[in-house]
Amino acid sequence: MLGPAASSPFVRPSASLVQALTDVSAATACAKLHQMGITRTFIDGPVPLHREPGVRITGGAVTLQFLPQREDVFSGTGQEDAERKTALWAVLESIRPGDVLVVSAQASHFTGCLGDMLVRYFKLRGGAGIVVDGRVRDAARVRALGVPIWCTGVTPHYASQTELFPSAFNVPVGVGGALVTPGDLIVADEDGAVVVPQKSAMAVAEDSLLHQDREEFARRRLDEGGRLSDYYPLTGAGLAEYLAAREAD
Repeated sequence: MLGPAASSPFVRPSASLVQALTDVSAATACAKLHQMGITRTFIDGPVPLHREPGVRITGGAVTLQFLPQREDVFSGTGQEDAERKTALWAVLESIRPGDVLVVSAQASHFTGCLGDMLVRYFKLRGGAGIVVDGRVRDAARVRALGVPIWCTGVTPHYASQTELFPSAFNVPVGVGGALVTPGDLIVADEDGAVVVPQKSAMAVAEDSLLHQDREEFARRRLDEGGRLSDYYPLTGAGLAEYLAAREAD
């Protein structure tokens, strides 16, 4: 059996950088990155396990990679106890307050990447939330813990029971068609999860907050009876009206 692959050195985002993105929606972050030429940022597949309105997280990514089992390397038979020697335990021991755990599980329907005990430990270490390109188990207990989780569904299987095993942690991973490297920022809400490269995060935050402020102005004008073509997108006379209103404030 292989032990966990050594993690790659990485720099977590600063608290101020995370805070700058806190009020930015996943949709706005995705759109702004697209305008910057970074087009594959949406993590396709995972949706909120908790359906409460307003569920969202912002934080720096730590990563976990699952790979296919092969009998001469790792077999799920009798291996639940052996999981403690894998990257799954190692990544959880590495969690710091505010981290977002991002798990690459190849969209497996049969791998319960995390369950009650592991999510509980993640919460106790101060983790902010989890994004899994695959499934979780112990759904009722996990929901009760209140840790925001984005996943593709639930399963009764434990992590190495069937087709995958936890191979490496804090390495670049492909998750839902997006590349996530340790230290990237994750913005996730009811629209899904988006990866924001750390080097682009401040520009995204500044532009996004301005964009959202403009949209709020347009939303108010539409609610007051304004014409869609005058206020969305906000250009021309509508933009001039917005700028004048900002100046007046």
